[in-house]
Amino acid sequence: MIKAVIIDDEPAAVNTLQLMLDRYIPEIKQVKTSNDPEKAIQLIKTFKPQLVFLDIQMPTMTGFDLLKKLPEINFTIIFTTAHHKYAIEALRFSALDYLMKPIDADELRQAVDKFMARTVVALGQQTLYQNLLHNITAKDRKDFKLALPTSEGTYFFKPEEIIRLEGEINYTWFHFINRKPLLISRTLKEYEDILNDHGFLRIHKSHLINKTHVVNYTQHGTLTLSDLSQVDISRRRKEIILEALRSR
Repeated sequence: MIKAVIIDDEPAAVNTLQLMLDRYIPEIKQVKTSNDPEKAIQLIKTFKPQLVFLDIQMPTMTGFDLLKKLPEINFTIIFTTAHHKYAIEALRFSALDYLMKPIDADELRQAVDKFMARTVVALGQQTLYQNLLHNITAKDRKDFKLALPTSEGTYFFKPEEIIRLEGEINYTWFHFINRKPLLISRTLKEYEDILNDHGFLRIHKSHLINKTHVVNYTQHGTLTLSDLSQVDISRRRKEIILEALRSR
């Protein structure tokens, strides 16, 4: 039996999401709601939900401010938000789920399915939320830390520490400065979307590189990176990649 809490300052948004949970998510048996972030903190402490739907933009206290006031986070959060580019980027870097308003029923189902399938322990979740707070308060996007969950635990890296990524079907190899590579169970396309605005270039269907780590280019279309690895540029991307490297 899953217990959930909905926190949103807009009563209409709360009612809509509660109706959607009743209709599409039968696994959630008990739902409590709050339009007041301060009261929601006490509600979480007494009700002890496994899942919290938390609005980001609330006038008296943002969802992120609410997180800072919780002594511990031993539940999963699915953030809800209207378009807010910086917050969404911080969430994606932190490997956390969010739903865009107005909430789509299929996306809601997918988010809850991910929650139900997740094997990350509460301690792992706590570190993800701490990293989110780091990212959302960072003065510059280059200081964001990318969360990489593995079977051994979650690692956090600044984009500048990542040399290149290599796709392998539904997995991605990360290659770093001064540490062994990590294999992550997410596709290269997902990370391309996240890192696209942080100086990373898709040079081949299987390769994403950090352009600040390019040290040499040959006329044959091969790049040498700072770890001395060499990767080939696909022919159809050659002109776009060379132009991007010239302007770095």
